[in-house]
Amino acid sequence: MTQAHLDRAVARVTGEDPATITRLGFVVLTRGPVERESQPLIIDGDEHHVPGRPRFTRRPCRARSIS
Repeated sequence: MTQAHLDRAVARVTGEDPATITRLGFVVLTRGPVERESQPLIIDGDEHHVPGRPRFTRRPCRARSIS
């Protein structure tokens, strides 16, 4: 099956424009998904930092007065 055949088939089933399907980039899967790593992909928020973005730090809670 060529890419054009696949795009037309997906467009026919979904009702989308073939150009939209082409832009989205559907591909034929030859077999099940390939796992690249044996461990799950998880981002640890305590260890992940994007340069240029401030880190969020915990501030001590202030005591509130109850009136």
